[in-house]
Amino acid sequence: MGDPHRQGRPDLSASAHVDTFARDHLPPADQWPQLRFDLPELHYPDRLNCAAELLAGPPADRPALRTAGDAGEVWSYGRLRAESDRIAHLLTADLGIVPGNRVLLRGPTTPWLAACWLAVLKAGAVAVTVLAQHRPHELRTVCELARVGHALCDARVVADLAAAGAPGLRITPYGGDGADDLLRRPAPDGPYPAVPTAADDVALIAFTSGTTGRPKGCLHFHRDVLAIADTFSRHLLRPRPDDVFAGSPPLGFTFGLGGLVVFPLRAGASALLLEQAGPKQLLAAVAEHRVSVLFTAPTAYRAMLAEPGGHDLGSLRRCVSAGENLPAATWRAWHERTGVRIINGIGATELLHIFVSAADDAVRPGTTGVPVPGWQARVQDAAGVPVPDGTPGLLAVRGPVGCRYLADPRQREYVRDGWNITGDTYVRESDGYFRYVARADDMIVSAGYNIAGPEVEDALLRHPDVVEAAVVGRPDADRGQVVVAHAVLRAGAAPDAEALRAHLKGELAPYKCPREIVFLDALPRTATGKLQRHRLRPAPGLAAELHDDQA
Repeated sequence: MGDPHRQGRPDLSASAHVDTFARDHLPPADQWPQLRFDLPELHYPDRLNCAAELLAGPPADRPALRTAGDAGEVWSYGRLRAESDRIAHLLTADLGIVPGNRVLLRGPTTPWLAACWLAVLKAGAVAVTVLAQHRPHELRTVCELARVGHALCDARVVADLAAAGAPGLRITPYGGDGADDLLRRPAPDGPYPAVPTAADDVALIAFTSGTTGRPKGCLHFHRDVLAIADTFSRHLLRPRPDDVFAGSPPLGFTFGLGGLVVFPLRAGASALLLEQAGPKQLLAAVAEHRVSVLFTAPTAYRAMLAEPGGHDLGSLRRCVSAGENLPAATWRAWHERTGVRIINGIGATELLHIFVSAADDAVRPGTTGVPVPGWQARVQDAAGVPVPDGTPGLLAVRGPVGCRYLADPRQREYVRDGWNITGDTYVRESDGYFRYVARADDMIVSAGYNIAGPEVEDALLRHPDVVEAAVVGRPDADRGQVVVAHAVLRAGAAPDAEALRAHLKGELAPYKCPREIVFLDALPRTATGKLQRHRLRPAPGLAAELHDDQA
């Protein structure tokens, strides 16, 4: 077994990667957070391929993945192993992918996307999963930052990826009718021997929005993928082999990757993968497929409560909420309707999944919870000094997974003195529970999505009529916040909000597009020309009133 003390420091095992880009672009050793492996189950062997581990245990005939609708089907663990092995054979023998190559994965949430993800990891390559919603400009940025050379893309959404024009990117569609389709290519029969990657070889690069608008690539190891299952899932979810998981987050978000692939497979359970997972679809899916474990954001729980009754939700035994703050009123209303106590939690792409939470009798509505077993958390001031209980400060955490940005100077901002600083303001109560206060940066959190205002501003400024732009979040009872854009137009240009919206829909994923566009003659600035975003935000009293209403 691996030495947990050695694992806690950034000295790396011998890599199985032939293409060493990901390892070469890890942060310097002195910028890593302190890693902790305090639980026996976190002492992983030095050689570890997480995809092989996730598929190793369950019997071949046990259900693994399910789909909904008239063409719904059930994939057994035997089929999932066979399909991922077949794709891994094609990746290496046909496409020439070698361990360490970055492979972009793009498509709706389907068993084929999950099989491709597992195959990439089995082949020792690095998975870069993005959203089917992402637009060409966004996709090109990701490909350039991660130097992606290959992409496996659902045939239905190939056009935007091709339009990205990423240099040197080879796109292989899957699920289509073309002769070049991945699933139509002849492949060697039989099992694929998973590449014996190091436990600390990079398995995936997950991109998150940065407050500057430039996305940050988060490098996660093979052992990290198992660690989130062996902490949050094992100790709080406590899944059973007969559980059926479902939820709204796509696999391009680590919230969805964990909840819909990693956690159910680690437990030998199954997951219902929904291409459309709005509140109405979730309610129908729970009733029809007897879903027992549900992952979604507070916005969706509120929306499901607003839907007419009649859906049988009696199969639910675990409901998980993350992505934004869960108001106590929403928790109580859901508990009254279903009898299920929502497991609230806070996670981060930088840390892969949830690290503060509570379940069952330990749940206290209005708080996030306590550190998940295997994790530590504290509240500190800007200088890194812990503050007294009851005093707002910055949430700092550490555990078996830590922030490692892909060649990004913002590593020094997120990791300070060995702690990961999440960008959230919290209060630790005297009984040890952590209560959310607000984001500590300019990130807009809307319906569980993190949206960087500068990224939306850059997209607005690519319209020929816009000469200045400022984007802020406005409190919203349903979504937590909504995006509001302020635009200054060139002389003579007519204010046309619909034209700007149409432009933005071609530049940004839909969830980033402003709900409101305000036209101004000038943006508020200081005497030195610095933009004063705070003057564009609602008055603090309005935000406080909204918070009180939600509580």
